[in-house]
Amino acid sequence: MATTPSRIPRAYAPPVGAFELSEFFAPQRTPSADLPDPEPFLRNITLGVLEVFAGVREVDQLARWLTEDAYRKLLTRANLAARARSARGVPAIRPVYALRSVHHSSPADSVVEAVVVVQGAARTRSVALRLEGLDGRWRATSLAIL
Repeated sequence: MATTPSRIPRAYAPPVGAFELSEFFAPQRTPSADLPDPEPFLRNITLGVLEVFAGVREVDQLARWLTEDAYRKLLTRANLAARARSARGVPAIRPVYALRSVHHSSPADSVVEAVVVVQGAARTRSVALRLEGLDGRWRATSLAIL
């Protein structure tokens, strides 16, 4: 019986245009001129994040305004806050915050970095946020509560 030549493996080459197609479906940057004023968004997302930590809002309600990485970090921190409340036996109570100031600057086109100062009953906190214009709207790519 004659032996057949073994097949030589070929390197995978993506089809022509596949790279362009994946770029088409990826989030698209939006110029700052095409985006609304970021201050109302900064106020609303800050209050939403603080309500998530207090346990009176679900993280999923903020998902459309966060990138995937920011969403995962917020979810992890919200779960830790829920565990801490459960261990102490403290119920989730809607917090009352007063927004003291919103400071933002734009280091690059379609990027806003901001600090929102919030006063609560026990202490004053600041929330640092980075927004990027993606798909025609602002999305928070990073946030930190100090």
